[in-house]
Amino acid sequence: MSRLAALGGTAAVPKDQRRAPWPLVEDEDRKAVLSALDGARLVSDTDGTNPVSELEQQWADHFGFAHCVAVSNGTAALSLALSALGVGPGDEVIVPALSFIATGLAPVHQMAVPVFADIDPVTYNLDPEDVERRITPRTRAIVPVHLHGAPADMDRIAEIARRHGLAVVEDAAQAPGATHRGRPVGSLGDAGAFSLQVSKNVPTCGEGGLLVTGDAELAAAMRRGRQFGEVMDPGRERDYVSHGLGWNHKMNALQAAFTSAQLARFDDYERRRQQNVAAFLARLAELPGIQVPTALPDTTHVWHILRFRFDPAAFGLDGVAPRALRTALRRLLRAEGVPMSQYQLLPLPDQTVFVDRLGFGAGHPWAVTGAPGTVRGEGYPVTRAVIEDSLTIQKRHLNPDSGPLLARYADAFEKVWAHRDMVATLAGAAS
Repeated sequence: MSRLAALGGTAAVPKDQRRAPWPLVEDEDRKAVLSALDGARLVSDTDGTNPVSELEQQWADHFGFAHCVAVSNGTAALSLALSALGVGPGDEVIVPALSFIATGLAPVHQMAVPVFADIDPVTYNLDPEDVERRITPRTRAIVPVHLHGAPADMDRIAEIARRHGLAVVEDAAQAPGATHRGRPVGSLGDAGAFSLQVSKNVPTCGEGGLLVTGDAELAAAMRRGRQFGEVMDPGRERDYVSHGLGWNHKMNALQAAFTSAQLARFDDYERRRQQNVAAFLARLAELPGIQVPTALPDTTHVWHILRFRFDPAAFGLDGVAPRALRTALRRLLRAEGVPMSQYQLLPLPDQTVFVDRLGFGAGHPWAVTGAPGTVRGEGYPVTRAVIEDSLTIQKRHLNPDSGPLLARYADAFEKVWAHRDMVATLAGAAS
């Protein structure tokens, strides 16, 4: 049995084999950006075809959306969708307790109150039963997140929304290409929001976002919202008249051109990623005490982030706290060359901005509804358990050539599991 790297042994993943850059910047990406830079249409508010409008059409065609609106980032996409759907002061929007902060902030940007619901312990997405428990007469919308690339239970969420007359905005920031019963995520609600931030499965060269919808009027409202409330019709001279509240949430041509080049390679990258991740997870699933990521039946998971939960009892460590086991495994696996990390250190309702109502001053928007602020440390038991007992792998596995690296990661997991006595010692010391 080889010695653990944390105790002076040789790491399972050699240092010179740990690189797996993401995104991959190829010659076609550079050519696309230079071509856009040499063009005359560097922003989306120019008349006629430009790189931004081309990306919108390519994204719609590639994934099967009726309408696509490019914006400055994924957070702006969520806010614009809620605005276009009429969400505003006095409204409540149900969001998951586990997500990136943007999901919770988007309602606040509209002077609406985010109402947090707990998550499913396997997919880490909204628990439909808890969603229904949190609906009030003020509820206006639900924002399910397809977290880590796994589709949420959209059948049940959509049914709840229909029954209560609620809008649904899908936060698909981490899930381009994911499907639910053969349909692409983003097309299952009233609108879908994607992020093109440089770490995403389909990236741009910095920040960017996309909105999709099957409703032409909603798409038009979102286009007005990104452009100061102006109506920008093809062939019509710009009149600089705002027909409603709007922002400057436009995407530029260089970002769009880069993403278009990346999108052209997405299917090949995704096919290889699926093979690499499936082989990796199959090996880890054989180890006791670890829950590997999975997806609902009839869905496609696109593995933006890989989250692993650890069960002390199943590991053979009765009486050891989950946090203690997680801490020990993180130390040992990182020493072996596996970049285990946490994703979200606390539930969204524990974030200071929500606990202390740091919105628009004087407690707004909470003061508008009379809703109580969140209380740090209370509620959301599944979210808290997942944060306590899990670790993630991020970005490295997105590289389509990461198969050999993931095999090394699996070697490292198996090596650590072969030293369960040392894991027990470290976990016991951390309890």
